Amino acid sequence: MKLLLNPVVVRMALVLLAAVAAFAIGVVVIRRMRKDLDGEAESLSQSPLAADGLPIHAYHAVIQQLKQQKHELTAKQLAERRKAKASDTLSAAVLANLSCGVLFFNNAGLLRQANPAARQLLGFASPAGMGVADLLRTASLRLEGDATRPDAQTVEEALAPALKGEAAVRGVLLDYQTPDGKARVLELTVSPVMAEDASMIGTAFVLTDKTEIAHFRRDQQMRKEVSAEMALGLRNSLTTIAGFAQQLARSRDSDLARKLASDIANEAAQLDRTIGSFLTGARSAAASAVEK
Repeated sequence: MKLLLNPVVVRMALVLLAAVAAFAIGVVVIRRMRKDLDGEAESLSQSPLAADGLPIHAYHAVIQQLKQQKHELTAKQLAERRKAKASDTLSAAVLANLSCGVLFFNNAGLLRQANPAARQLLGFASPAGMGVADLLRTASLRLEGDATRPDAQTVEEALAPALKGEAAVRGVLLDYQTPDGKARVLELTVSPVMAEDASMIGTAFVLTDKTEIAHFRRDQQMRKEVSAEMALGLRNSLTTIAGFAQQLARSRDSDLARKLASDIANEAAQLDRTIGSFLTGARSAAASAVEK
């Protein structure tokens, strides 16, 4: 009894009980951990894992999907490049066969593209990189034909709205001289080129050769003036002939009659020469128009 009441014995007994309890708990924990490890090992044997923790078959599926997406993206990009190339080829073919000149200037005012017709009209073999002022330095406005900017006095003033991106300018007529001295009359249309976000990316110029039309109008005006002068001359000649004829009808003097008859013949010959000269000029103008 005294032994049981000994504090040392009591403490030893308590320590023993605690050790037994801890051992029992450890055994239970170890068994549970072993059971969990056995379950994980069985799961691993059924579905092996990749290095990142995914099942191997899921990992391969993701890789295959990514490869398929990459292939589709590559095919789409290739198709877009082919489409863009075909569009550029078509545009180049159309521009190369246009009779009117087409030019494109960037926002800095430098020429980036010019079709063959534009180079031929302006007289430059390779105008790329030139500015608007350099290309049109020998041009001047035909003010009577500028329906777009009747208040403009210079080419720069007429083209300013389009170059600033404000509005297109159409129907501007220019007297232009090529570097080799050829005179041409050009009709110019200028339009700002806008991107999808409404920002200006450049300016497009369209040139049309109006030289022959201007010459034709000038010839018509000259013929009208000549016709008016000739009509006045014919009227004067006919009035003169009529006056001579009236004098001849009233005259009883044979010498005066002969003189009046001679004057009538001379006036008629002059009238014939005038009409013949006019008809010859008209035939030459018609033949020249047919040849053109």
